[in-house]
Amino acid sequence: MSVPYETAAYEPPASPDEHLARILGRALNSFELPDDVIGRLDCALAYDGSLHSAHHSAGLHRETYRHTWLLADGQALTLWELVHNTAPGSDPQHEVYVDEEELRAATALLPLPPEGTEFELPLPAHPAPVPRPRQVYITDDSADHARRLLRRAENADRPGGETAALLATAQGHRITQAFGRPCRAGRIGLSFSLYEHAFLLRDGREVALWEVEHTATPDGQHMCEVYASEEAAREAMERRAERVSR
Repeated sequence: MSVPYETAAYEPPASPDEHLARILGRALNSFELPDDVIGRLDCALAYDGSLHSAHHSAGLHRETYRHTWLLADGQALTLWELVHNTAPGSDPQHEVYVDEEELRAATALLPLPPEGTEFELPLPAHPAPVPRPRQVYITDDSADHARRLLRRAENADRPGGETAALLATAQGHRITQAFGRPCRAGRIGLSFSLYEHAFLLRDGREVALWEVEHTATPDGQHMCEVYASEEAAREAMERRAERVSR
């Protein structure tokens, strides 16, 4: 059984990938986004977000937000976020879409007046350039965090002694939950979570380990597995899900 890891407080998310993680984390339909879109956003250099349109009437509201990332190849990629409180209970619901046509189709399904009765802001040709944010690292016992991460890993193909020796020189670390391609879990109650543990070494290099937390075990207990790459971690998640779905 895995042991929960400790986290330390650090600065609020500000980098392009952290903005993406926050948006996907609150969106109910983030699993529907194409893998290639998520993959392109991995190389984002800058982020810009703004309110695009809004409508409020009789206690119901709807807002749409434009989230744009500047990519390393100079192109811009935009995701559209729909926020509304028309679901039972009036709690805000978040949805995210790849293009404006999908956004409009989803908006038309809401029990609100049609578009044209709210204000709308123009779409700029290019997002405003902003400097690449500095990655934030926790500097409290990073080498010990790496040691405990590897110790609780239960998979036989976890990173070995060479990786452990390298991470013994870690001077900082940060933990980010990874989203994107969903795991095809077939059993009700089955859960998977993927985390990136990035370590800053003394020589300035960054080394990442990928932790899979899941309940795809015979007794349904939590299990921790650690891999050297995101691809290997996601493949392991798929294998586990397929195995318990049979």
